[in-house]
Amino acid sequence: MVVGRSTGGIGTHVAQLSADLRDRGTDVIVVTHPLTAQRFDLGAMRLWWPGSAGWIRALHDFWLLRRLALDSDIVHAHGHQGGLLAALSTMSIAPTRDRNRPKLSRPKLIVSQHNAVLEGSGRQGLKRLAQRWVAHRADLVTGASSDLVKEALLFGAGRAELAQVPSPRVPELLEQRPPDAQMRAKTRATLFPSVNLLEVDLALPLVVTISRIAPQKNLPVLVVAASRLLSPCTWVVLGDGDPDLLTTLRAQAHALGAPVHFVGARSDAGQWLRAAEVFVLPSEWEARALVVQEAMAAGTPVVATDVGGLHDLVARAGLLVIPGDPDAIAEATERVLSDPGLRADLAQRGREVATNLPDGHDTATWWLERYAETLLMT
Repeated sequence: MVVGRSTGGIGTHVAQLSADLRDRGTDVIVVTHPLTAQRFDLGAMRLWWPGSAGWIRALHDFWLLRRLALDSDIVHAHGHQGGLLAALSTMSIAPTRDRNRPKLSRPKLIVSQHNAVLEGSGRQGLKRLAQRWVAHRADLVTGASSDLVKEALLFGAGRAELAQVPSPRVPELLEQRPPDAQMRAKTRATLFPSVNLLEVDLALPLVVTISRIAPQKNLPVLVVAASRLLSPCTWVVLGDGDPDLLTTLRAQAHALGAPVHFVGARSDAGQWLRAAEVFVLPSEWEARALVVQEAMAAGTPVVATDVGGLHDLVARAGLLVIPGDPDAIAEATERVLSDPGLRADLAQRGREVATNLPDGHDTATWWLERYAETLLMT
């Protein structure tokens, strides 16, 4: 497995998939960045990410990665940077001379794309060129959403498939009964003091957003939407990220009088979902956001932007809105807060969708089948 810097869904997925594959007898080694290794339990891993230990060591790390690739059957890369590094590391690998273990001229290369390259992210031309080259070199490209699969085919991938990315927290959330209003208020009474929300009215409904503090998440639009709500509420944003952007967001919330509180990353996100009347995600783009799957499993109605893989995930089980439109987000959130019947209906539908999502065992089985098929390809 090859995965770069990650503090969110990609790291969570690689950690779960690697563990489930090992449980099924597969020898998995993860090559990653030290930041990712600190955040996730990845099992057997190598901190050979070029540049992470200084550029003097970059070539040495790359050489170590190539040696590991030479002894592998499959190199499975995640994300754009991981895909590019894996494609470079498997170039022109000669067959091994070990007659006891005949090898192909190079390991099979699989690249899983989890994010789109968004307009305005910089170096668009270079990134597109790299995507095209990686798509041509990969034996299989998978996308976490159907638009990523279509993009890979347009870039020239010979084989591209949709690969669902499940949240490992969904089964545990499904085991718990959805909380009623009294239980939500009781949970808030426990959670609020832990983030110094000591003067907040516990009787007010809670809106929760769980998100990295990053431009892709479109959080300034969320702050504007919160300032335009008619119903009083408490809106809590869980997540860390860009400190400069966080400072700007807090200043924006203060200036607009928006009831938004940024409380940082939390390990008890499931409890916050169970304490909330509605979960809102205003992202500019998402694949199949793990946190949306978790919100539905918790029985928390979802309001999300109609982008990427969220359409297929949330349609018929939540409210989808136009991205970048604070009035649309405010209106949809207001509908859920003011209509108990709608809230109960969305909660039930979300739980039904979450019940039918694949779990880690299902995903490992799917990948073992793809690995076997890929190894048989000539």
